[in-house]
Amino acid sequence: MITNVGLGAGVGAAFTARAGGVSRAPYDSLNLGGAVGDDAASVRDNRGRAAAALGIDPARTVWMRQVHGADVAFVTGPASPEGGDGIPPVDAIVTTEPGLALAVLVADCAPVLLADHAAGVVGAAHSGRPGTAAGVVPALVEQMCAKGADPARIRGAIGPAACGGCYEVPAEMRDEVAEAVPEAYATTTAGTPGLDIRAGIAAQLAAVGVTDVRIDPRCTIESGELFSFRREGRTGRFAGYVWLRGGGDG
Repeated sequence: MITNVGLGAGVGAAFTARAGGVSRAPYDSLNLGGAVGDDAASVRDNRGRAAAALGIDPARTVWMRQVHGADVAFVTGPASPEGGDGIPPVDAIVTTEPGLALAVLVADCAPVLLADHAAGVVGAAHSGRPGTAAGVVPALVEQMCAKGADPARIRGAIGPAACGGCYEVPAEMRDEVAEAVPEAYATTTAGTPGLDIRAGIAAQLAAVGVTDVRIDPRCTIESGELFSFRREGRTGRFAGYVWLRGGGDG
């Protein structure tokens, strides 16, 4: 259910998967997305199960209202003035608050987790095709540095996402994204135009000085252990979490 990632001393980071929850098909079973049509009680149960497995407090987790943009919010608690119902309408968040978990929901887009353990700064981003082209991950690094992080110290993790061999797009769309992020240009295994979002994100991170990056090789479209919107259409969401240990968490 959980894949832990090492991002430095005093930092917790992990990606969830599909198994281990209570949601019924087509959201079976550990759906953590609250805006995909699943039963709200099941989502709350699933989020509690994921938090228990991670050793964090589900009441101290920040969930974004993801909008495929490049805006970043600094948060100090689950409720934030930037968004209605305490949810910032952004695609990246930063905190320096121990015990506050940052979560990013995905089902083909790339979840990106970053941490500078020495500065006590962590961040999470939702970087799909539009967000990658818009530069949400470099914007996240910039905001982390504004809080004391150093790109040379930042460790990163790019989670499971649609791979370049599967992520087929129209040629015009590939060219548009590649104009902004050349490294995202790809050709699928079928020989059609494609995008490698993770390669693009890794290049963006390297360009701003973040080179200590782990890339989860799993493709959401190919892997039945993960949710994939492209494969299934109506489906759930898995998550990436990052937090500074402390504040009563495990």
